[in-house]
Amino acid sequence: QVQLVESGGGLVQTGGSLRLSCTASGRTSSVYRMGWFRQAPGKEREFVSGISWSGGSTSYADSVKGRFTISRDNAKNTMYLQMNSLKPEDAAVYYCAAKSVGRQVYNYWGQGTQVTVSS
Repeated sequence: QVQLVESGGGLVQTGGSLRLSCTASGRTSSVYRMGWFRQAPGKEREFVSGISWSGGSTSYADSVKGRFTISRDNAKNTMYLQMNSLKPEDAAVYYCAAKSVGRQVYNYWGQGTQVTVSS
């Protein structure tokens, strides 16, 4: 089992920045990729960004390219999402997720952290 805990959410004004963190514990040796998803009220959960465990491969949703940066610190088993130039449409609950070896879909999820962007 892998446990994921997010932190760093909060209230920010339009154009502001936040950095989310996700710390993994447990059987982290089984994880090969991690990612961030978000879900706004009344909308489906959507992919935001992903990163390989080594950090060498990253991907982003078109809506956040150029504004968000994903990274990880293997020594701390922690993944980050630096969010700049935030817009009201970025407001959502942000979830950390992980894929373990043998799985094609994200099979571990954190509890989520709220990001609110005021206009």
